[in-house]
Amino acid sequence: MLYDTPLKPATFESRLNRFLGRVAVDGATLLVFIPDPGRLEILKPGSRVYLLERGRLRRETGFDLVQVDLGHLRVSTDSRMPNRVFEEALASSLLPEFKGFRIVKREPFFKGSRLDFKLGNHGLVHVEVKSCTLVKDGVGLFPDAPTLRGKQQLESLMNALELGRSAIFFLVQREDAASLKPYTEIDPSFSRTLREASRRGVEVYAYNAKVAPEGVFINRRIPVSL
Repeated sequence: MLYDTPLKPATFESRLNRFLGRVAVDGATLLVFIPDPGRLEILKPGSRVYLLERGRLRRETGFDLVQVDLGHLRVSTDSRMPNRVFEEALASSLLPEFKGFRIVKREPFFKGSRLDFKLGNHGLVHVEVKSCTLVKDGVGLFPDAPTLRGKQQLESLMNALELGRSAIFFLVQREDAASLKPYTEIDPSFSRTLREASRRGVEVYAYNAKVAPEGVFINRRIPVSL
């Protein structure tokens, strides 16, 4: 998924709240939108970051903080990006798990939760896409903060099995993840529900991503340890 404008380098200073940060650019201080409500442990004062210009459009900020440079690799910090990457990969037939399927509805509401996609072909697949940015010792960990909404979406995916297939799709927005597992210490309830959903037939997939100055791209499927 290509960015529509070149990224602007900056130095991260502080996080004011979940969605607002302060960065230094060319000797000036700017407020930027952080499009990820998670803890983002990788975002530390002094970090090299990259901004995407969005224009104010009734917003307090004109830039989104979309990447962090860890030195040996870049990490995408835009939690909206995995949906776009999933759509692009699906349309390009890069996801064999959903071969032949196409999106028939975005953000379908099903039994208490809004999911990300409803796919159709010969049958239906309800899909929820999740962003992961935290990696320790090569293992992607999700979530990095408690997520009641994520647990509710898993319950809806289990209910959606009565209509066909359902799946949760994790995109680790960095290239160094060799596997993924639920972060039980952070959210034991989500982790238990994910294991229960898998036992009931909800498909669980994870991919890592190639994060480049030009954009974020699907890389390869990685195993999920439940």
